[in-house]
Amino acid sequence: MTRPPDLRHVISPSVRDLIELAHLDNFDRVTEQVRNLRGCTRPINLVGWTTTTDRTTQSVLRSYSTDSEPTGRLLTACGNRRSSRCPACSRLYAADTYHLIKAGLSGGKTVPDTVRTHPRVFVTLTAPSFGPVHNQPTTQAGNPRRCRCGTHHTDDDPTIGTPLNPTTYDYTGAVLWNAHAGALWARFTTYLRRTLAAELGMTQKALRAALRVSFAKVAEYQERGLVHFHAVVRFDGPEGHTSPPPAWATPDALISAVHDAAKRSVLTVESDAIGERTIEWGERVDVREITALGDGELTDHKVAAYIAKYSTKSADKSGTVDRTLICHPCAGRGYQRGPDGYRDLCADCDGTGQAEPLRDLRVQQHVRQMIRTAWDLGHLPEFAHLKLWKWAHMLGFRGHFSTKSRTYSTTLGALRDVRRTWRTAQAEQARTRAGLPNPDENTTLVTDSSWAYLATGYRPGEELLAAQARHDTAQSHEQAQRAKTEGEIWQ
Repeated sequence: MTRPPDLRHVISPSVRDLIELAHLDNFDRVTEQVRNLRGCTRPINLVGWTTTTDRTTQSVLRSYSTDSEPTGRLLTACGNRRSSRCPACSRLYAADTYHLIKAGLSGGKTVPDTVRTHPRVFVTLTAPSFGPVHNQPTTQAGNPRRCRCGTHHTDDDPTIGTPLNPTTYDYTGAVLWNAHAGALWARFTTYLRRTLAAELGMTQKALRAALRVSFAKVAEYQERGLVHFHAVVRFDGPEGHTSPPPAWATPDALISAVHDAAKRSVLTVESDAIGERTIEWGERVDVREITALGDGELTDHKVAAYIAKYSTKSADKSGTVDRTLICHPCAGRGYQRGPDGYRDLCADCDGTGQAEPLRDLRVQQHVRQMIRTAWDLGHLPEFAHLKLWKWAHMLGFRGHFSTKSRTYSTTLGALRDVRRTWRTAQAEQARTRAGLPNPDENTTLVTDSSWAYLATGYRPGEELLAAQARHDTAQSHEQAQRAKTEGEIWQ
């Protein structure tokens, strides 16, 4: 390492750190690590080593240690699916979700293309009303009307989705609905099969032997802070997407069964503090048939792109925060066990259990009240199993944002395995070009490794390099889009 110059006159910490990095022995490797992350905002810093040996000859084929890195650590992408936390990694997650959904609609990724002939519908299930809110109503012709408050709200009006009268709004019901939305979806899928069997005059066992119902869904937040689900529901044969459904399994039968199952899906929640509550779907249940590849309103591509878009969203649309609000040292309990076994007030949160006071959150009052309601309900004994204090930042929603049935199509893991195989093949080609031997296909390889988490994020100087990498990626994307548009115009 060359000796860096005196940097005391450099005011910017980022520039000072970048100069220090530039004076390391292998600055090219520093920039290579950052560029390989493709714009990840908060990479994981690891230290450790890995060695691959030939079991027969005991010769070392490949070895790596972070001791050989200029900065003494390895940067890996965070892999966060939330666009609010890491746009770069979320784009990769959205791309994987798009291919997963698309494969279940038109084939590919080990799914036969005959799947596009199976009956399938696009379903939207919403939450009920818990009180009137500011909105943008329209006439039947699609023309805008005044809200009940007497105002024409613009698209960027922050009051959209907030209650007209917060004092009468059912915040408890809204939070409990979010908390049970996942269970309500599970109840819906159960009643969907029961309804089909009843309408067709079959037993459920006979239905399972002749037909399989596959689905893929994603959750989306509305401005009022309640989730609703978009889903692809498809009829398959008994073996899943590889077998055709029976002739009597028509799109009309699927549409009718979805409407009936949505009406019958009901959960009951009982509590001494709030009484009995009914959890059910709202009146707006939208079910539309998905057309095959073509110019229809709901094509395979449009549905897959729509679901992939919302697979990376958190609760951004509702205006809440994208981080947990529980105090980590005490795990939200407000106390810690001392050496004597007694409960000692947590010094980090002063006994509140909150990582930051709810009153200081920079959110709208409606969102803050939903967070506070979730926090309070979570500490009631009858709702302790819901751990609502843990999910208060999600306004009570505890489910996965995207799920699918087992035989809908491929899996995200399989898509990642394909990328891993491709990277391995690229590495082997690089070894061949460098004149290094590659192991025989019949050779048994043994990999031994040891890794430890060090930190999260970049050094200040690396952050400048990452910003440049993100800029270059955005420029390349814009140029590709421009070239595509110009090509379509010329055609």
